[in-house]
Amino acid sequence: MSGSAHGHGHTPAAWTGVSIAFIGFCVSGVFLVAANPLGFWGGIAITLIGGVVGMGMKAAGLGAAKETAERKHAREQAGRIAAERVAAQGGV
Repeated sequence: MSGSAHGHGHTPAAWTGVSIAFIGFCVSGVFLVAANPLGFWGGIAITLIGGVVGMGMKAAGLGAAKETAERKHAREQAGRIAAERVAAQGGV
């Protein structure tokens, strides 16, 4: 079940975007507790910047590669083979 068919977003674009967004989330949380609205909204802005940076890096080619027809065909074929093996072993 845990094959390499799913990339799970382990790319520089994903890591950078999520890291920046997490920092923004932490900043907004601290300022929310401190009852400082300006700092809270600053943290929200940092969170949104994380999303923009992640999308920009993906557009620059640092994100996950798009699935080609060849890769899609190979994935579907592997799924059929796995299903046949399970059926041959008396599974579902």
